[in-house]
Amino acid sequence: MLNPEVKPGEFTAVDRFIFESWGYFVIPDVLSADEAAECYAASERMHAQRERGFGQLGRGYETEPSLEQLIDHPAVLPKIRGLYGDRFILQACWTTMQPAHGGTGRWHQDGSNAYDFKLLGYPVPLVQLRASYLLTDQTEPGMGNMELVPGSHRSQVPLPPEVSGAGDDVAIGHVICASAGSVLVFHNAVWHRTYAHHGDRDRYTAHYIYSPPWARSADRLENSPEFLERTTPLRRALMGEFSRPDAPYGANYDPPPFAS
Repeated sequence: MLNPEVKPGEFTAVDRFIFESWGYFVIPDVLSADEAAECYAASERMHAQRERGFGQLGRGYETEPSLEQLIDHPAVLPKIRGLYGDRFILQACWTTMQPAHGGTGRWHQDGSNAYDFKLLGYPVPLVQLRASYLLTDQTEPGMGNMELVPGSHRSQVPLPPEVSGAGDDVAIGHVICASAGSVLVFHNAVWHRTYAHHGDRDRYTAHYIYSPPWARSADRLENSPEFLERTTPLRRALMGEFSRPDAPYGANYDPPPFAS
């Protein structure tokens, strides 16, 4: 099955071409089996106290070390820098659960219902760059995969509401098939949905959403002082903890302290 796979680490010219053409790419096997299992267990702990069903919870990095490690994972962060430059933040981190035998979700684009990103211009700008860590095996369709429409971030027309509202199939939908520990990186304007899950085990995915430095955080109103105290300088900067520059957020402030 055709997958837009790229190598971990360095962001290359080919990576950019794939992303601009399709709106997403897959980095295979970023996490080992043990690391993916640790993140899965952390996700289970997070969701244990809520009513069972499809849903997402934020801020898992504050209490779960395995999820904190993914904020600046060396296989993924260079891709984010390649697409954004050196000034961006972690706008949100959502850990999503799709229950076993869960149905297909609705087609949508990521963004804000308060002010739709498509109102900002055409093509829809990159305001949320999502890195989704697959914590369960999704090597075949029907395992809670993500389904996307390649190149739809460039479409001048929306997916017809009679399709998106009804959750109908689209002939050019691409079901991502990848092993646990792989990472899907995609543009907020790509039309996508959760695919059906026929398995007996709940599916968890950890989503790390990066945005320009002026974007408001989505999973928190403010950062946890305790988390900021114990985490690394780079992660503090990615949480948006920097001295506010002169409006409108020009390049007159220090970028995060990347290793290189």
